Amino acid sequence: MRYDLKLFSGNANRPLAEEIAQYLSLPVSDAEISRFSDGEVFVQVNENVRGTDVFVVQPTSPPVNDNLMELLVMIDALKRASARRITAVLPYYGYARQDRKVQPRVPITAKLVADLLTAAGVDRVLALDLHAGQIQGFFNIPVDHLFAAPVIIDYLGKKDLHDPVIVSPDAGGVERARAIAKRLKAGLAIIDKRREGPNQAVAMHLIGDVHGQDAVVIDDMIDTAGTLVQAVEALAREGARRILACGVHAVLSGPAIDRIKSSPLEEVVVTNSIAVSDAKRTGRLTVLTVAPLLGEAIRRIHDEESVSTLFV
Repeated sequence: MRYDLKLFSGNANRPLAEEIAQYLSLPVSDAEISRFSDGEVFVQVNENVRGTDVFVVQPTSPPVNDNLMELLVMIDALKRASARRITAVLPYYGYARQDRKVQPRVPITAKLVADLLTAAGVDRVLALDLHAGQIQGFFNIPVDHLFAAPVIIDYLGKKDLHDPVIVSPDAGGVERARAIAKRLKAGLAIIDKRREGPNQAVAMHLIGDVHGQDAVVIDDMIDTAGTLVQAVEALAREGARRILACGVHAVLSGPAIDRIKSSPLEEVVVTNSIAVSDAKRTGRLTVLTVAPLLGEAIRRIHDEESVSTLFV
């Protein structure tokens, strides 16, 4: 027996949800999301979802707490309306950087968010480029973890890059950079970042050669762009011919745009996993869409087909 597929969207990134809906050849389902005067979230689902396979697109991007609460309330509304299965589609998973205890008496908030989603009634999660892969293990429900690498690789492959080198801005991103370098048949370099003490300057040491080559810095997110700009300055000192950067999630908070504008970066490539406002769309910022990737994953999950080929 086939069940109807319905796609809902919160307010965090409705344009992405509409692109996904267009890929799936169906409309974004009708739900009212508003606020009471004191800021409380109100959700009303305006169509029948009884027995349906529901997907809710809502990155928990800034403002993180508002968007997370919207998602939780929407899930509860759908659960109480007797949806057969609810999948949270999280193009960006907020609080993902708090995935372990790095100091005494601090929370593991990425696990707390997983517990909140499960308690609200989510049956499965579809995520894109989690900051830490082990977050999948924080859930006791199925998690499909997609990567935007194919979208980025396709874009970089069409650019006229001279002797390209893929650069990881820190040790934690080496696996991601290595995979992309292998697909592009490019070299690999790593930035070794060392802080000598609190509030002291970071020493950036380059492992690898970029002299006279086109360097592409690869990271999962660009937040304040502080680490990115420091890495770019190190590459420029080492004689890189051109310097580009790619980040899946364009958080771009605080001084990020100003830092990018004043840096030697030629281009910054991001995806629309987080909605990028017009104010942040500088001439150097290129936004790629992940709608077909997420749309295909949603189709396969609904049709009970394998999603594993989309993981690479």
